[in-house]
Formats: sequence, structure tokens, C-alpha cells
Amino acid sequence: MNLEEIKDLIRLVSKTGIRKVDIEREGFKLTISGGLAQSSEQPIYVQAAQPIVHNTPITTPSNPVITPASLGNLETKSGNDESKYITIKSPMIGTFYRTPGPDKDAFVNVGSSVSVGDKLCIIEAMKTFNEIESEVSGKIIKVLVDSASPVDYDQPLFLVDPS
Repeated sequence: MNLEEIKDLIRLVSKTGIRKVDIEREGFKLTISGGLAQSSEQPIYVQAAQPIVHNTPITTPSNPVITPASLGNLETKSGNDESKYITIKSPMIGTFYRTPGPDKDAFVNVGSSVSVGDKLCIIEAMKTFNEIESEVSGKIIKVLVDSASPVDYDQPLFLVDPS
């Protein structure tokens, strides 16, 4: 499946009100969730799973749950000063935004306290705005990416002190 086919499927989901599309081909799985957007601010979420490697068991759930113990988007830093901090990483490739709009305040700043489920930032991927929520509670120690910067999958975004 190429990028144009994926874009066509996203357009189909956004225009028709289809709630969810699952496509699975050999070595590839794609899930598109959304619905008919009522305003331009309602995001349509797209999730593409890692390619399936044959002869290995499939262990990735279709909607991964990230915990501090997982190796997904959170990782405990191994360093002298930062060993007690948790790194929140990007779950996708896209453009990182600290604010919900150009004239709005940032979701979080250095020193902000966050709880599980609090919005941290937005990552835009293929004209879809994905709100990234915190999977840990704590205090933001450092913002590692500038707003409107491109980010890669698994790139560190924030350092959080869980204590």
C-alpha cells in the first residue's frame, strides 16, 4: 500500500463518517479511526502498526497502552542527573506544536505539573492534528523540541520528573 492509497482512505473516512477502517496485508497493518468532522478542530486519528516480521509472534496491540515500564514512547533516561526523569517520546512522524493555535498558550511549560491524560502537545501528520496526552504524572523538567519543528517517531519531546 503506497502513500497515495493511504491518503485516499483518510479522505474517505473523513468525508463519509465511517468510524473505523482496518486493513491488513502481508507484513502490513493499518487502522484509520475517525468519523465525520463537525468542525475543522475535530481531529481524525490515524494509526499504522509496525510492519509484521514473519516467524516472530505479534505482540503489538492495535491501540498500544504506554506505561513507564514499557519500551514504547516512555523511557527512563540513563544518565547521571537525568536518571530519575522519564522521557516522553513522539508516537509518530510529523510537525510538533506546543500550542493548540497560533495565538493560544502552550499546553505545558517547564515547571508545569501534568497528570495522566493531560494534553502535552499536538503532532500534525498528513494534515491531521493529533493531540498527545501524558501517560505519566509529574512535573515537566524540560521541553526538548521547538514548536513547529519536525519530529521523528520515538524522538524525545519532554523530560518529566515523576516524583
